[in-house]
Amino acid sequence: MLVLTRKSGEKIVIGDNIVVTVLDVAGTQVRIGIEAPREIAVHRSEIHKKIQEENLLAASVDAADFMAAEKLWTPRKNISRTFRK
Repeated sequence: MLVLTRKSGEKIVIGDNIVVTVLDVAGTQVRIGIEAPREIAVHRSEIHKKIQEENLLAASVDAADFMAAEKLWTPRKNISRTFRK
């Protein structure tokens, strides 16, 4: 782990396209701003952990789950009539 000391307003550059700026330091809290391309996901660690858990849960679905869900589905008949005036 790289440990750096920064003051308010100072920046850290990661790679060529990520900039982390220290916005404010107040007591034990530090406000930071992160500039990154849209295709790079930036999450707080607790949110990242939750996303990982949900992905694992979704990956553990097997064919039997889909077959059970299919039995619950009933197609609508003549749905096009519903939208005619």
